[in-house]
Amino acid sequence: MKRQILIFGLTTLLASATRADQQQLASSIRDAHDETTRTSEQLKATLGALNGLTKQSKGDLRPAYDVFVAQVAKTQAAAASTAARVQWMHGDGQQYFKDWQNTITSISNEDLRKRAQKRLDTVRSSFDKVGVSLKEASEKFKPFLSNLEDIQKALATDVTAGGVKSVRSVVKDANWNHDAVNDSIESALKEMNRMEKALSSQAE
Repeated sequence: MKRQILIFGLTTLLASATRADQQQLASSIRDAHDETTRTSEQLKATLGALNGLTKQSKGDLRPAYDVFVAQVAKTQAAAASTAARVQWMHGDGQQYFKDWQNTITSISNEDLRKRAQKRLDTVRSSFDKVGVSLKEASEKFKPFLSNLEDIQKALATDVTAGGVKSVRSVVKDANWNHDAVNDSIESALKEMNRMEKALSSQAE
């Protein structure tokens, strides 16, 4: 009787630990999704501020420049967050899959173990794709931020129509580099959507 109670207790504990890992991974992916969505919106806001500045044909340019500068700072913060998320996915984020793998390895029934392994491989593949897309986005952030920072420096002491005209070629590059960053971010978001669905405890 004591043996049965002990086995039942261990089984319950194992199930609870697995469920907790699933919930933690799902929660982490939701957080990453929210953070990446905010980054995408921030990129659009920054580019909007920059293009608004260059397209202004009359009135004081200083307020538009100040808005652009504020958005650059926020974009720098977003870039740092993306880089940190990439590090997490290649580091601590992998622990979820190690724990999941250990649980699967302990399954005695061969058919069930194979099915569970297939599920793990599918989710891990999506996780790795998210990591790749975010890493690409982090790398592509560099030329985009370089454009923004150079424009900010060039205009810092020359917020004039002539000054704005002189940076238009770099503004064009910034728009191109934004598209490159955003493509990687959108790829990550699509894969995160798949992961959230795969890890959801909601029956369909």
